[in-house]
Amino acid sequence: MARLLIVKTGDSFADVVRDHGDFEALFRARLTPACEAIALEVFDARRDGPPPALGVADALVITGSHAMVSDAEPWSEALKPWLRQALADDVAMLGVCYGHQLMAAALGGESGYHPAGRETGTHRVRLTEAGRRDPLLGALPETFPAQLTHAQSVLAAPPGAEVLAENDHDGYQALRFGPRQWSVQFHPEFTPAVMRAYLRHQYQALAERGRDPEALLAAVAPTPAATSLLPRFVARAFATG
Repeated sequence: MARLLIVKTGDSFADVVRDHGDFEALFRARLTPACEAIALEVFDARRDGPPPALGVADALVITGSHAMVSDAEPWSEALKPWLRQALADDVAMLGVCYGHQLMAAALGGESGYHPAGRETGTHRVRLTEAGRRDPLLGALPETFPAQLTHAQSVLAAPPGAEVLAENDHDGYQALRFGPRQWSVQFHPEFTPAVMRAYLRHQYQALAERGRDPEALLAAVAPTPAATSLLPRFVARAFATG
C-alpha cells in the first residue's frame, strides 16, 4: 500500500497543541482528505530511532520545528543522509519550514539565521519564472498570502536546485531539488487561528524589536492557495501513469 510519512521534527506550544493539535495533527487535517487508499503515518525523528527504510511507493512530508537546523542536533543530522538517499531514489518529498531548511542543508545548500531577523504573520509570496512553470507550485496564483514564522532561512540553495518562490524578506520561499522533491518556507498546514496563537507567543519579543504585533495580528488572513499545496503534493506524489 502507498504510504505518506509525516516526518515530525518538533512540537508546537502546549496551548497550540491543546487547542489545535501538534504539528502532525495540523498536517493530518490537511492531508487526510487527499489520502484515500494511502497510509498516512508519523515518524518522530527525535524519538523513534533510525529513519525507516523507504519503498518506491512512499512519500515524505517533513514538518516544522522550534529547533534550529544550524544547531545540528544528532537526530536532525541523522536525517541528512536519509534525505540524500531518498532524493537519489526519487522518493517524493515536501519539506516545510524546518523541513525546507533541513532539505536544503542536506542536499548541499546552507541554512541559518536570517540577517533581518524573524519573519512572522501572514505575508505575500510570489512565484519566480521557474515557479510559474513548476508542476506543483505553478498551479498557484503568481502571488498569494501564506502563513510564516521563522528565524532561520535557507541562506544558499543547493547546486542545481530551482528557486520557485520568494518575497521581500526571503529569496528562497520555495525550492525544487529534483523531479518530485520540493520544499517551502511557509506553513501550508497553519490555520489563521494557529498563526494568531504564534503571534501571541511572539508578542513581547516583536514589540521589543520595534515590530507592531497588533498590526501583524490584524493582518492574519486565510491562505487557501498556500493550503492547497498539500493535497496537490499528494496528487503529484502518487500519480500513476
